[in-house]
Amino acid sequence: MSIEINNESVVPVDEAALQRLAIYALDQLHVHPDAELAIVLVDEAAMEQLHVQWMDEPGPTDVLSFPMDELRPGTEESITPAGLLGDIVLCPQVAIAQAEEAGHGALDEMLLLTTHGILHLLGFDHAEPAEEKEMFGIQRDILSGFSLAERRP
Repeated sequence: MSIEINNESVVPVDEAALQRLAIYALDQLHVHPDAELAIVLVDEAAMEQLHVQWMDEPGPTDVLSFPMDELRPGTEESITPAGLLGDIVLCPQVAIAQAEEAGHGALDEMLLLTTHGILHLLGFDHAEPAEEKEMFGIQRDILSGFSLAERRP
């Protein structure tokens, strides 16, 4: 798995944890080991600019996903082909504020947002109630499994 992380923000982030999560999530979703993913961490001004440009919405957001090769999750019998998964852009400042509001740590929020972004890259959405239920269920399963895997020696 080729996962490039570039922290362009002023906020220190546990990039190794984000990378471990991304590897875990992509493995759980049966994505080809040669797939490529980029995660970019940006400040609020840069995120606001992207949010306006791509979503036509004001203000910074927490995460944006930019799919490339339109890959979809595989199965145990048939993994996805190798390719460019795309880019995930995270805003640590927004994530920190959301984490405080939700009552959990900033890293937990960034792990959640990274998982959310990966699912969007693989074609999941949450516009409709059934889609939301499916996507958020997979997101929860990945985060729970990753948390358990991180606690193992």
